[in-house]
Amino acid sequence: MGKNKNKNKKKKVSVKKEKYAKFRKGQPSTMTFTTPEITPEQQKQMQEDENSIGLFWRYNKRRPTIKGIGAKSKR
Repeated sequence: MGKNKNKNKKKKVSVKKEKYAKFRKGQPSTMTFTTPEITPEQQKQMQEDENSIGLFWRYNKRRPTIKGIGAKSKR
């Protein structure tokens, strides 16, 4: 079957892990992101921009692409 492991034996330390351990220290596991406070004028401008973009996409649909030059039917 399997070998009996010696419990008193020291673990083998990876040289690579030891070398790059200094770069992993002190880094938070999650990043915190906060949005800056915006003024009422900026809020109003952002809302107007969103409305204009919404109207643009509402009335300017993409036309289907025609594949190749001779794709039209010749009747």
